Amino acid sequence: MACLFVPFITIAQQGEWQNLFNGKDLTGWKQLNGKARYEVKDGMIVGSTVSDQPNSFLATEKDYQDFVLELEFMVDTTMNSGIQFRSASTPDYQQGRVHGYQMEIDPSKRAWSGGIYEEAGRLWLYTLEYNERAKKAFQNGSWNKYRIECIGNRVRTWVNNVPAAYIIDTGANKGFIALQVHSIGKDVTPGKQIMWKNIRIKTTGLKPSTTADIFIVNMNPNQLDELEKKNGVRLLFDGKTSKGWRSAYKTSFPENIWTIQNGTLTVESTGGGEARNGGDIVTDEEFGAVELQFEFRLAPGANSGVKYFVTEKENTEGSAIGLEYQLLDDALHPDAKEGTAGNRTLASLYDLIPALKTNQSYPKVTDWNKGMIRIYPDNHVEHFLNGFKVVQYQRGGQMFEALVARSKYVKWPNFGMADKGHILLQEHGTRAEFRSIKVKSL
Repeated sequence: MACLFVPFITIAQQGEWQNLFNGKDLTGWKQLNGKARYEVKDGMIVGSTVSDQPNSFLATEKDYQDFVLELEFMVDTTMNSGIQFRSASTPDYQQGRVHGYQMEIDPSKRAWSGGIYEEAGRLWLYTLEYNERAKKAFQNGSWNKYRIECIGNRVRTWVNNVPAAYIIDTGANKGFIALQVHSIGKDVTPGKQIMWKNIRIKTTGLKPSTTADIFIVNMNPNQLDELEKKNGVRLLFDGKTSKGWRSAYKTSFPENIWTIQNGTLTVESTGGGEARNGGDIVTDEEFGAVELQFEFRLAPGANSGVKYFVTEKENTEGSAIGLEYQLLDDALHPDAKEGTAGNRTLASLYDLIPALKTNQSYPKVTDWNKGMIRIYPDNHVEHFLNGFKVVQYQRGGQMFEALVARSKYVKWPNFGMADKGHILLQEHGTRAEFRSIKVKSL
């Protein structure tokens, strides 16, 4: 599995803890945005939902930069909540709306408790689809312990001592901590509760905890953290040169159409069809079971793709043949309406399996988006888009063979079943940009 890790190993205990809650009243806290009810009962802060109110936040009056935060909570099993940190509320940002990092509290079947969300910003930065095993750490209907480490640009979370999320980011490095009571509609029964206790923080003598092999979301383009390297992740594009890439069916990198500038690998628009000019580019290496990360940005109306298990044996006139993670502007390109049941839309297994669609996983394609393909040794394959798992299938399984049989790939024997193949970035006559192309052997 790509997200294997050794659960909690060592949590550093240097520096002094400070209590953020005195157990008696809300001294040092202030309420922002919604009008949910916050009160102190039996040494706990109790938050209760109020109908027809936006998200409510009980925020510390003090801001914090680098810190370790620990707290315990119990939440209604049907209620969503979260812990804000490095957050702010200013008049010039959406009329004072609270925004910043949030450690998710999610008792639903989705089980993303411990994931990192950016409230009123970029939304999901780290879903627990990246880290399946951490989904089991949260105990529904019981007290749970959360830990957040913010040291420099590294943000990490734990749920009941199990590592949950890890991001490296250039976002806000200072702000308040806040306890969220989520909004509910006017027709929803009020009074659902969440309780917090033992809220403490450490701001001096900080030392990062030791963890092993947790998936890292690195928001810095074309960069690798030392822990990523230790976990076997490496760059397939160095951000500066075409090293490791060549034209499909050729021995050298294309002389035109493809450019490298400002850390971005770009195929320019030609106004023509696929692979007629600079052509597709492929990796020199071949890969089997692998975890492939990439960021992409498309021009309006663009069509492109990331292919895998490309063998170049077919010697096609158009694009080289392989399993394809579709890249498409669904709103403007006509191919989104072709195929069957949306199987040519963004992040789909092209012409075979449509991607599951959610509003949060499908932002503007003209912004930078994160794609990922995981291919396990047992031939289970998954497509991710911005942290959402949108496609999964068994390569070579009965369903896969049935889908191939009714697709345009049926004319190629054993389509998609090579033991290994090249990774391909497609030229389709429209502009597409790529960066942060990373690979890890599984």
